[in-house]
Amino acid sequence: MSRILNHRMRSSLRRPSSWSCVDKRAVAFSVWTGRSVLLHKPLDSYQIPRRRYGMLIARAVRGVLKIRYLLLGGAVGGGMTLNKKYVEWKDGLPEMGWLNDLLPDNEQWDKFTTTLLDAKEKIGDQFQIVGVPLTLSIHSDPRLREAGAVRAAELREWLAQRYEDAVAAAAVNNATSSIEPAPKIVNNLQSRPAPMSAKSSNTDETAAYERRVHALQEEVLSLQARYQRELQRLEQENRELRQQNMLLRQGRQPSTKKMKRSLIDMYSSVLDELADWDSGEAGRLPRVVVVGDQSAGKTSVLEMLAQARIFPRGAGEMCTRAPVKVTLSEGPYHVAQFNDSSREFDLNKEADLADLRKEVELRMRNSVRGGRTVSNQQIAMSVKGPGIPRMVLVDLPGVISTQTVDMASDTREAIKEMTKQYMDNPNAIILCIQDGSVDAERSNVTDLVSSCDPSGKRTIFVLTKVDLAEENLANPNRIRRILEGKLFPMKALGYYAVVTGRSRKDDSIQSIREYEERFFRSSKLFKDGMVAAGQVTTRNLALGVAECFWRMVRDSVEQQADAFKAMRFNLESEWKNTFPRQRELDRDELFERARAELLDKSAELSGVPAAAWEARLQKALWAAAAQRIFAGIYLPAAANASEDVDKFNTSVDIKLREWAENELATLSIQAGRQALREEFSELMSKSSDSDAIYEPVKKAAVDEALSRHQWEERAQDVLRVLQVNALQDRCVASRGEWDSAVSLMEDALKERLKTTEEDLKSLAGPGFRERWLYWQSSSEEQNRRSEVKSELERLGSSRPNLSYDEVVAVRDNLRRRGVDTDNEYIRETWKPIYLKQFLQRALSRARDCRKSFYLYTQQNGTGKECCEVVMFWRVQSALRTTANALRQQIGNREAGRLDRELREVLDEMSSDADMKKKLLSGRRVELAEELKRVRHVQEKLEEFIEALNKEK
Repeated sequence: MSRILNHRMRSSLRRPSSWSCVDKRAVAFSVWTGRSVLLHKPLDSYQIPRRRYGMLIARAVRGVLKIRYLLLGGAVGGGMTLNKKYVEWKDGLPEMGWLNDLLPDNEQWDKFTTTLLDAKEKIGDQFQIVGVPLTLSIHSDPRLREAGAVRAAELREWLAQRYEDAVAAAAVNNATSSIEPAPKIVNNLQSRPAPMSAKSSNTDETAAYERRVHALQEEVLSLQARYQRELQRLEQENRELRQQNMLLRQGRQPSTKKMKRSLIDMYSSVLDELADWDSGEAGRLPRVVVVGDQSAGKTSVLEMLAQARIFPRGAGEMCTRAPVKVTLSEGPYHVAQFNDSSREFDLNKEADLADLRKEVELRMRNSVRGGRTVSNQQIAMSVKGPGIPRMVLVDLPGVISTQTVDMASDTREAIKEMTKQYMDNPNAIILCIQDGSVDAERSNVTDLVSSCDPSGKRTIFVLTKVDLAEENLANPNRIRRILEGKLFPMKALGYYAVVTGRSRKDDSIQSIREYEERFFRSSKLFKDGMVAAGQVTTRNLALGVAECFWRMVRDSVEQQADAFKAMRFNLESEWKNTFPRQRELDRDELFERARAELLDKSAELSGVPAAAWEARLQKALWAAAAQRIFAGIYLPAAANASEDVDKFNTSVDIKLREWAENELATLSIQAGRQALREEFSELMSKSSDSDAIYEPVKKAAVDEALSRHQWEERAQDVLRVLQVNALQDRCVASRGEWDSAVSLMEDALKERLKTTEEDLKSLAGPGFRERWLYWQSSSEEQNRRSEVKSELERLGSSRPNLSYDEVVAVRDNLRRRGVDTDNEYIRETWKPIYLKQFLQRALSRARDCRKSFYLYTQQNGTGKECCEVVMFWRVQSALRTTANALRQQIGNREAGRLDRELREVLDEMSSDADMKKKLLSGRRVELAEELKRVRHVQEKLEEFIEALNKEK
């Protein structure tokens, strides 16, 4: 179709230009209207451009219609999204059902409005007569209804009189309107006097009602504003949590810097940093220290403040054995959590409460070690919940006057020292707990508190078990004197009386609080006004302690921050002067650097050349086997052979096989471990830029890893087979191997000969040269040995064991020279002399055998000459084969296993603070550690101060 249209358009364009003007106009009109004017010309030829324009318009209309569907789909999707967001926002709102108890429901409101409308209809006529608006307040009180009826009757009378006065005044005004202007009408509704009896009562009741309504309105407005702020905060937290959830779904960790912490949590983290701080006045931030005699109720008071039974109970025995730091803060859920654990205990569930008490008891028992009864190790936990005051408390073991036989001998003094240590903090608030059910004279803690805070500027006295005291005391005035501070010599900021239980383990905190309130409402002591209402109940105690705590925090935190700032400046100055070109690396950072270097060197083990490994392994193998070869194989075989070569070879075969089957494999593993140690030590020593402070860590880690490293068990079996096969071969294949065996034999003989000569020298004393040149002298025993040695050398025997006649001859010769000896003494002296002579003869034979390889090859290895060289070649071949096998085992298995052992050792050392402190020591490390800690505490203090100022 498109081809036909194009052809027609081209044909129309090729028409002759002799068309008239009328023809052109006709064509234009036809294209515009679609009707042909020139009937003698075909209409299709003029309608082609119009069709093109129509198609363009149709396409545009179709596109516009598509927008409708897009808008409709977007509206549906947007509505669903908005509905989902509304449901999420609605679920995030707090529970507002409590407002139903304060505000009237629809039925009550309808009844109220209906009553107002009925009242309006009844008295509407009277209001319209005078045209004065009136607002009524109807109350359900019958007294007010009666007063309202009286008032309504008076109003009707007054309105009728007023109407008559108004009519009379209007008549007078009409008569005098032409002479004087109309006087101004004054509304006397409020100024008209009412009967005195009704006026006074009605005015008082109306004013009281208005005040009550006004107070309720203000309370509702304040509650509305408060919960509006709470809604905004929850919405913000909801947005943050949603953002973190999105990050976690994407596999990214949320930024911890944006997590907002409460003020008390920030302060508690600072106290955790200063838990074991020992630097004079620095680090003494306020905290509430709970002290008292044993079983005085300290733990119960703390549980009432935390609103949960979080501590274990004991039947008359000591429960608190270590300081427990409890951070109380307000939160939406009542939960508890240890600072070093991620588990949250729901305090509304009995199972979680039981687990929490077990955990506290377990931590206390673990902190007491070495036969002690109490510990200074602090247990830190936090408790959050609705209505809990914000403060930090430390519960200490109770002060005792007598220690039992199952306690450590220093328990009483240890508790006093610990209590004084916490109370000596000049910013600590001392919460002194006194049992009200016992005599005041039996108290041990009051004198201790007085010695630490004689002026009582930071002491709060709490009298517990007041219900038992009221029952048992014949003179109630005694309690009043205690709470007035007139009975005890100690002074305090405030005195409180509380009831923290009824001696029942199963009582909940809520039931105890209700019992406490009932007791104080019905107590004779407090009914008679002997004690102020603000001095009773744990609720008032919590408010008072929290107020005192935050006041002291605000007064002292700036001073503590300045102290840490000055300390930081001093430490930084010392570092710059002492270690000017070194980074401030603390103990953990130094350990990580040492770990990295060790692991790098461990990875280089796989890159050691094979030739270097085999040379080191052969050296280690010979050093481990040389003594056994000489003392257990070569010398016994030579001694038993007595120049008999066949007997020597037979003895050597037997002893070599026994050695290979029983000892050589184990000995080879030990040599391999020693070679591995030496190679690793050399790799570490090659690091020229290594810091000397890392060396103790490196040495300890390598030694421990090598001591743990056990060679693969099946490796011994493989080595044993290879060694037995190598020792069975007696044919030396090449001149190089022969010369190598001769060199090994010569070196071994020379080393053994040198050792033997040193042993003889130590027995016989220094020779002529040493005596004259070095002024050395011999002892009497050495002179005696020297005489025996000279006589034995003149004897010229070549047997390893002297005969009886030879021994007797030597003894007689010595006796003639004045040396008295016995036979055993002579034989004992002969052993090193014979060994020296044998080694000298063997060394001479080895030199001769160096040139005998050709003769050995001509005899095809069956000759009996140089059998000692063949023995050493067999040993050397077995050791070379063993070295090759050990190298392969190290490269394939043992280097990797050693690397894993090293990593495990380093991981254990990284978690052992005492070990790191022992290995990384010195002023450089201690100064870096202290500087890092001071900076950290100062940053936390500044962050806390900033948040504290914002809260103000």
